[in-house]
Amino acid sequence: MTTARRVLLVEDDAHIADLLSLHLRDEGLEVVHCARGDEGLLQLERGGWDALVLDLMLPGVDGLEICRRARAMARYTPIIIISARASEVHRILGLEIGADDYLAKPFSVLELVARVKALLRRVDALAQNARLDTGSLSIGGLTIDPVARDTRLDGTRLDLTPREFDLLYFFARQPGKVFSRMDLLNAVWGYQHEGYEHTVNTHINRLRAKVEVDPAQPARILTVWGRGYKFAEPEATA
Repeated sequence: MTTARRVLLVEDDAHIADLLSLHLRDEGLEVVHCARGDEGLLQLERGGWDALVLDLMLPGVDGLEICRRARAMARYTPIIIISARASEVHRILGLEIGADDYLAKPFSVLELVARVKALLRRVDALAQNARLDTGSLSIGGLTIDPVARDTRLDGTRLDLTPREFDLLYFFARQPGKVFSRMDLLNAVWGYQHEGYEHTVNTHINRLRAKVEVDPAQPARILTVWGRGYKFAEPEATA
């Protein structure tokens, strides 16, 4: 018997919480609802969650702090933020502190359910890919272990966020191939929504600061003007 996937829903609006819980349970998911941020954080720290659906404006502890704490944990939990804060600034902020997706209220409940299912499929695919990779990937002085999620540059371990790791691993597996920002959003973040492209730029800049000798003159993660980005061929990074 397959164990139901567990979703933690942290939302202080009882009507929205009841509606979301009903539809998620209809999809065979187990849902635990918390109306306060501090209660949600306590549940999150107990572990065992397959996804987190998180409001930003919460009593007790706000959603941004919960998101930060979630990304500091060893286990990666997919996060969808749902918020009345609909501006581009808030969407980008939520994504940059570690959320996988962001839906502004009011939103379609069916769309939210579809995005939760898409995130769960993406996590399953990443786990399957990691199992299929029997050894570390070495390229241009970088050694990437997809199972341990460990990255080293010339033997020195790099402190990468989960998203930075996914982005670097995606690039390094396909050196020389050019990807647009929308390609990267779809492959690494798991969605293609307009307005989120800036978060790709930010993550690439942060990644360059960790893997390049001179981030202003990158030799590994290259910009292809008018097209996107690519990882340099091994001989070019030597």
